[in-house]
Amino acid sequence: MLKSFDLTGKTALVTGGGSGLGRAIALALAEAGADLALAARRIDKLEETARKIGDLGRKAVAVPLNLTDPTSIEEAVSEVGRAAGAIDILVNNSGISGAGWASDLPLERWDQVMATNLRGAFLMSQAVGREMILRSNGVIVNVASVAGVVGVKMLSVYSASKGGLITLTKTLALEWARHGVRVNALAPGYVLTDINREMFSSEAGERMIKEHIPMGRVGMPEEMAGAVVFLASDASSYMTGAALILDGGQSAM
Repeated sequence: MLKSFDLTGKTALVTGGGSGLGRAIALALAEAGADLALAARRIDKLEETARKIGDLGRKAVAVPLNLTDPTSIEEAVSEVGRAAGAIDILVNNSGISGAGWASDLPLERWDQVMATNLRGAFLMSQAVGREMILRSNGVIVNVASVAGVVGVKMLSVYSASKGGLITLTKTLALEWARHGVRVNALAPGYVLTDINREMFSSEAGERMIKEHIPMGRVGMPEEMAGAVVFLASDASSYMTGAALILDGGQSAM
Protein backbone atom coordinates (compact mmCIF):
# COMPACT_ATOMS: atom_id res chain seq x y z
CA MET A 1 0.00 0.00 0.00
CA LEU A 2 2.81 2.45 0.80
CA LYS A 3 4.01 2.21 -2.81
CA SER A 4 0.89 4.09 -3.93
CA PHE A 5 2.21 7.18 -2.10
CA ASP A 6 5.58 7.01 -3.91
CA LEU A 7 6.23 10.03 -6.17
CA THR A 8 9.63 8.94 -7.46
CA GLY A 9 10.15 10.14 -11.02
CA LYS A 10 7.52 12.88 -10.72
CA THR A 11 8.07 16.64 -10.94
CA ALA A 12 5.86 18.89 -8.82
CA LEU A 13 5.40 22.64 -9.16
CA VAL A 14 4.39 24.37 -5.92
CA THR A 15 3.45 28.04 -5.90
CA GLY A 16 4.30 29.93 -2.73
CA GLY A 17 6.78 27.25 -1.74
CA GLY A 18 9.16 29.57 0.08
CA SER A 19 7.66 29.49 3.56
CA GLY A 20 4.81 28.30 5.75
CA LEU A 21 2.40 25.76 4.32
CA GLY A 22 3.97 25.92 0.86
CA ARG A 23 7.39 24.98 2.19
CA ALA A 24 5.94 22.09 4.22
CA ILE A 25 4.11 20.83 1.14
CA ALA A 26 7.23 21.03 -1.03
CA LEU A 27 9.34 19.17 1.52
CA ALA A 28 6.69 16.47 1.95
CA LEU A 29 6.49 15.93 -1.81
CA ALA A 30 10.29 15.67 -1.91
CA GLU A 31 10.28 13.15 0.92
CA ALA A 32 7.80 11.11 -1.13
CA GLY A 33 10.31 11.08 -3.99
CA ALA A 34 9.32 14.01 -6.23
CA ASP A 35 11.62 16.62 -7.69
CA LEU A 36 10.38 20.17 -7.16
CA ALA A 37 9.88 23.44 -8.96
CA LEU A 38 9.11 26.35 -6.65
CA ALA A 39 7.50 29.59 -7.81
CA ALA A 40 6.78 32.84 -5.98
CA ARG A 41 7.73 36.50 -5.83
CA ARG A 42 10.55 36.08 -3.27
CA ILE A 43 13.31 34.02 -4.86
CA ASP A 44 15.44 34.16 -1.69
CA LYS A 45 12.80 32.24 0.26
CA LEU A 46 12.38 29.74 -2.56
CA GLU A 47 16.12 29.11 -2.63
CA GLU A 48 16.07 28.34 1.10
CA THR A 49 13.43 25.69 0.48
CA ALA A 50 15.34 24.40 -2.55
CA ARG A 51 18.43 23.85 -0.38
CA LYS A 52 16.36 21.84 2.10
CA ILE A 53 14.99 19.76 -0.75
CA GLY A 54 18.54 19.17 -1.97
CA ASP A 55 19.44 17.88 1.48
CA LEU A 56 16.71 15.26 0.98
CA GLY A 57 18.42 14.07 -2.19
CA ARG A 58 15.89 15.57 -4.60
CA LYS A 59 16.27 18.23 -7.28
CA ALA A 60 14.70 21.67 -6.95
CA VAL A 61 14.53 24.78 -9.12
CA ALA A 62 13.22 28.21 -8.13
CA VAL A 63 11.51 30.56 -10.58
CA PRO A 64 10.01 34.03 -10.12
CA LEU A 65 6.22 34.28 -10.33
CA ASN A 66 3.66 37.06 -10.07
CA LEU A 67 0.26 35.37 -9.99
CA THR A 68 -1.55 38.58 -10.87
CA ASP A 69 0.37 38.85 -14.17
CA PRO A 70 -0.65 36.39 -16.93
CA THR A 71 2.66 36.94 -18.74
CA SER A 72 4.63 36.09 -15.59
CA ILE A 73 2.61 32.88 -15.24
CA GLU A 74 3.34 31.78 -18.80
CA GLU A 75 7.03 32.61 -18.42
CA ALA A 76 7.30 30.73 -15.11
CA VAL A 77 5.65 27.59 -16.51
CA SER A 78 7.90 27.71 -19.57
CA GLU A 79 11.01 28.16 -17.42
CA VAL A 80 10.04 25.19 -15.25
CA GLY A 81 9.56 23.12 -18.39
CA ARG A 82 13.05 24.00 -19.62
CA ALA A 83 14.71 23.46 -16.26
CA ALA A 84 12.83 20.47 -14.85
CA GLY A 85 10.85 18.90 -17.68
CA ALA A 86 7.17 18.03 -17.75
CA ILE A 87 5.11 19.02 -14.71
CA ASP A 88 3.31 16.00 -13.29
CA ILE A 89 1.87 17.69 -10.21
CA LEU A 90 0.73 21.29 -9.75
CA VAL A 91 -0.01 22.62 -6.27
CA ASN A 92 -1.73 26.00 -6.34
CA ASN A 93 -0.78 27.11 -2.85
CA SER A 94 -0.14 30.86 -3.08
CA GLY A 95 -2.77 33.11 -1.59
CA ILE A 96 -3.48 36.26 0.42
CA SER A 97 -6.14 36.93 3.06
CA GLY A 98 -7.66 40.40 2.66
CA ALA A 99 -9.11 40.46 6.17
CA GLY A 100 -11.59 43.19 7.08
CA TRP A 101 -15.26 43.85 7.62
CA ALA A 102 -17.19 43.58 4.36
CA SER A 103 -18.81 46.99 4.83
CA ASP A 104 -15.40 48.66 4.86
CA LEU A 105 -13.44 46.51 2.40
CA PRO A 106 -11.88 48.62 -0.38
CA LEU A 107 -12.62 47.47 -3.92
CA GLU A 108 -8.90 47.43 -4.68
CA ARG A 109 -8.37 44.86 -1.91
CA TRP A 110 -11.23 42.71 -3.26
CA ASP A 111 -9.69 42.77 -6.73
CA GLN A 112 -6.21 41.98 -5.40
CA VAL A 113 -7.36 38.92 -3.44
CA MET A 114 -9.47 37.61 -6.30
CA ALA A 115 -6.65 38.15 -8.79
CA THR A 116 -4.25 36.13 -6.64
CA ASN A 117 -6.38 33.43 -5.03
CA LEU A 118 -8.82 32.64 -7.83
CA ARG A 119 -7.74 34.09 -11.15
CA GLY A 120 -4.10 33.23 -10.48
CA ALA A 121 -4.93 29.63 -9.62
CA PHE A 122 -7.10 29.39 -12.75
CA LEU A 123 -4.36 30.73 -15.01
CA MET A 124 -1.77 28.40 -13.46
CA SER A 125 -4.11 25.44 -13.91
CA GLN A 126 -4.80 26.47 -17.48
CA ALA A 127 -1.13 26.88 -18.39
CA VAL A 128 -0.03 23.61 -16.79
CA GLY A 129 -3.25 21.74 -17.54
CA ARG A 130 -2.88 22.14 -21.31
CA GLU A 131 0.35 20.12 -21.25
CA MET A 132 -1.14 17.55 -18.86
CA ILE A 133 -4.06 17.05 -21.25
CA LEU A 134 -1.66 16.47 -24.16
CA ARG A 135 0.13 13.80 -22.09
CA SER A 136 -3.15 12.35 -20.76
CA ASN A 137 -1.76 12.46 -17.25
CA GLY A 138 -1.41 14.87 -14.36
CA VAL A 139 -2.62 15.98 -10.95
CA ILE A 140 -3.63 19.43 -9.73
CA VAL A 141 -4.13 20.23 -6.05
CA ASN A 142 -5.72 23.57 -5.22
CA VAL A 143 -5.11 24.79 -1.67
CA ALA A 144 -8.47 26.32 -0.74
CA SER A 145 -9.73 26.84 2.82
CA VAL A 146 -12.48 25.84 5.19
CA ALA A 147 -13.45 29.52 4.82
CA GLY A 148 -14.57 28.56 1.32
CA VAL A 149 -16.99 26.02 2.80
CA VAL A 150 -18.42 27.92 5.78
CA GLY A 151 -18.77 31.64 6.44
CA VAL A 152 -16.04 33.34 8.47
CA LYS A 153 -16.48 36.87 9.77
CA MET A 154 -14.02 39.47 8.45
CA LEU A 155 -12.99 37.21 5.57
CA SER A 156 -15.58 38.05 2.93
CA VAL A 157 -13.29 38.28 -0.09
CA TYR A 158 -11.00 35.48 1.11
CA SER A 159 -14.01 33.21 1.65
CA ALA A 160 -15.44 34.14 -1.75
CA SER A 161 -12.13 33.46 -3.48
CA LYS A 162 -11.63 30.09 -1.78
CA GLY A 163 -15.26 29.07 -2.32
CA GLY A 164 -14.77 29.92 -5.97
CA LEU A 165 -11.57 27.88 -6.02
CA ILE A 166 -13.42 24.84 -4.70
CA THR A 167 -16.09 25.21 -7.39
CA LEU A 168 -13.39 25.74 -10.03
CA THR A 169 -11.76 22.54 -8.79
CA LYS A 170 -14.96 20.60 -9.40
CA THR A 171 -15.43 22.11 -12.85
CA LEU A 172 -11.88 21.39 -14.00
CA ALA A 173 -12.22 17.86 -12.65
CA LEU A 174 -15.35 17.33 -14.75
CA GLU A 175 -13.76 18.74 -17.90
CA TRP A 176 -10.39 17.03 -17.59
CA ALA A 177 -11.21 13.59 -16.15
CA ARG A 178 -11.53 12.14 -19.66
CA HIS A 179 -7.99 13.37 -20.35
CA GLY A 180 -6.51 11.53 -17.37
CA VAL A 181 -6.02 14.70 -15.30
CA ARG A 182 -7.26 14.70 -11.70
CA VAL A 183 -8.10 17.95 -9.88
CA ASN A 184 -8.79 18.11 -6.14
CA ALA A 185 -8.73 20.72 -3.41
CA LEU A 186 -7.38 20.83 0.11
CA ALA A 187 -9.44 22.95 2.52
CA PRO A 188 -7.37 23.64 5.65
CA GLY A 189 -8.64 25.34 8.75
CA TYR A 190 -6.40 27.60 10.81
CA VAL A 191 -2.75 26.59 10.33
CA LEU A 192 0.13 27.90 12.43
CA THR A 193 2.76 29.82 10.45
CA ASP A 194 5.30 32.53 11.20
CA ILE A 195 2.79 35.12 9.97
CA ASN A 196 0.06 34.27 12.48
CA ARG A 197 2.07 32.78 15.35
CA GLU A 198 1.91 35.95 17.45
CA MET A 199 -1.83 36.33 16.92
CA PHE A 200 -2.63 32.75 17.96
CA SER A 201 -0.51 33.08 21.09
CA SER A 202 -2.41 36.20 22.19
CA GLU A 203 -5.40 36.16 24.52
CA ALA A 204 -7.76 36.91 21.64
CA GLY A 205 -6.20 34.16 19.53
CA GLU A 206 -6.48 31.59 22.30
CA ARG A 207 -10.13 32.56 22.83
CA MET A 208 -10.82 32.18 19.11
CA ILE A 209 -9.28 28.70 19.10
CA LYS A 210 -11.35 27.64 22.09
CA GLU A 211 -14.59 28.93 20.58
CA HIS A 212 -14.18 27.73 16.99
CA ILE A 213 -11.97 24.63 16.87
CA PRO A 214 -13.32 21.50 18.62
CA MET A 215 -9.85 19.94 18.81
CA GLY A 216 -8.72 23.00 20.78
CA ARG A 217 -5.67 23.83 18.69
CA VAL A 218 -4.61 25.08 15.29
CA GLY A 219 -3.15 22.76 12.70
CA MET A 220 0.52 22.45 11.84
CA PRO A 221 1.78 22.84 8.24
CA GLU A 222 3.08 19.26 8.27
CA GLU A 223 -0.42 17.98 9.04
CA MET A 224 -1.68 19.58 5.82
CA ALA A 225 1.33 18.50 3.76
CA GLY A 226 0.64 14.80 4.22
CA ALA A 227 -2.81 15.27 2.73
CA VAL A 228 -1.27 16.92 -0.34
CA VAL A 229 1.00 13.89 -0.84
CA PHE A 230 -2.13 11.74 -0.72
CA LEU A 231 -3.93 13.92 -3.28
CA ALA A 232 -0.87 14.06 -5.53
CA SER A 233 -0.18 10.32 -5.49
CA ASP A 234 -1.81 7.15 -6.78
CA ALA A 235 -3.21 6.63 -3.28
CA SER A 236 -6.04 8.93 -4.43
CA SER A 237 -6.21 7.60 -8.00
CA TYR A 238 -10.03 7.31 -7.95
CA MET A 239 -10.52 10.78 -6.47
CA THR A 240 -11.24 13.92 -8.47
CA GLY A 241 -13.42 16.97 -7.97
CA ALA A 242 -13.27 16.64 -4.18
CA ALA A 243 -12.41 19.08 -1.40
CA LEU A 244 -10.58 17.44 1.48
CA ILE A 245 -11.23 19.35 4.72
CA LEU A 246 -8.62 19.40 7.52
CA ASP A 247 -9.83 21.86 10.13
CA GLY A 248 -9.84 20.30 13.60
CA GLY A 249 -13.63 19.98 13.39
CA GLN A 250 -14.32 23.67 12.75
CA SER A 251 -16.72 23.05 9.84
CA ALA A 252 -18.70 20.50 11.90
CA MET A 253 -19.87 23.15 14.37
